[in-house]
Amino acid sequence: MASSSQRFLALDVFRGMTICFMIIVNTPGSGQFSYSPLEHARWHGFTPTDLVFPSFLFAVGNAMSFVMTKWANLPQSQVLGKIFKRTFIIFLCGYLLYWFPFVELDKSNNLIMSPISHTRIFGVLQRIAIAYCIASLMIYYLKPKTSFIIGLIILLLYWIVLMIGNSADPYSMTGNFGYTIDKWILGENHMYHGEGVAFEPEGILGTFPSVVNVIGGYIVGQFLQQKGKTYEGISKLMLAGFACLTAAYLWDLVFPINKKLWTSPFVLYTVGLDCIIISSIIYLVDFLGKTKWTNFFTVFGKNPLFIYLVSEVGVIILYIIHINPKQPLYNWLYENVYKHAGLYFGSLLFAISWMLFCWVVGYILDKRKIYVRV
Repeated sequence: MASSSQRFLALDVFRGMTICFMIIVNTPGSGQFSYSPLEHARWHGFTPTDLVFPSFLFAVGNAMSFVMTKWANLPQSQVLGKIFKRTFIIFLCGYLLYWFPFVELDKSNNLIMSPISHTRIFGVLQRIAIAYCIASLMIYYLKPKTSFIIGLIILLLYWIVLMIGNSADPYSMTGNFGYTIDKWILGENHMYHGEGVAFEPEGILGTFPSVVNVIGGYIVGQFLQQKGKTYEGISKLMLAGFACLTAAYLWDLVFPINKKLWTSPFVLYTVGLDCIIISSIIYLVDFLGKTKWTNFFTVFGKNPLFIYLVSEVGVIILYIIHINPKQPLYNWLYENVYKHAGLYFGSLLFAISWMLFCWVVGYILDKRKIYVRV
């Protein structure tokens, strides 16, 4: 049977790869000149970039499978305290991230407090927090098998709810029922505006199917602990991954794979890919004993939340610092340094450089045995 350290190594590598790729796709030197695989699908469809976010949720569930065994001997009040505390901290970090730096210039170039009335409420970390909370409570009270069944019901209900929405095109950006709910509850001022309209890709309704990604990660983590280091274990995990991919492709014929709507076939597709990826990592680490390549990614995997925050806050700071009145440092670096390598390749080099900077921060923390937990 694989040791605990080996299983955690595979988990840290998987989680680290997710953070590494997340930073690269989030910080191109120029959003106008990104290679197509490093961009999200415009609407229906799938790119490698679309796998990053659901993989992080999958990793959250995977880690939960190791933590839950420790919760078994704790009183209920203490377990709930841990769940709600972690949910609150992650959600708050996400909310403050979108509000940061909390000040802006008015028409007279005076610093004023950024209005909370126009701050985005939901986002990446907020969805992670809510999905983690719901999945944790389901598994804690209902156990994995029941949670798995409820997860499948959620995927079916989500499809039905979108189909009966009040639109001729229920899967369009402003015609889906989730958009109506977000406008009604959140209001346009608290939604994402990067699509040209007020549309929240991490909205309320779409958060429910994302819970299934966490449940999927938990079930896989529990399965690996039970089967351990066996060919049977990773073979079954591979087959489960291909089964999910097949189901997703078939469902896509009537319910499109769509990351921004977080559709049900999107959930199956990403869970399937994650099963295949993590079983491949386990094969390399545990069966072939090839671990030297893992050191780079484990740096990210040991402090994933903190490094993600460093990457996002750092980018905001690069935009705040101006080389001249019209050009922030972020743009200046791309235009005057990286662009010389080519429009697209220079943009990629910028992203890789920023990822490596974040890696150095994580490396320093790891060497000093500093691990930020929530």
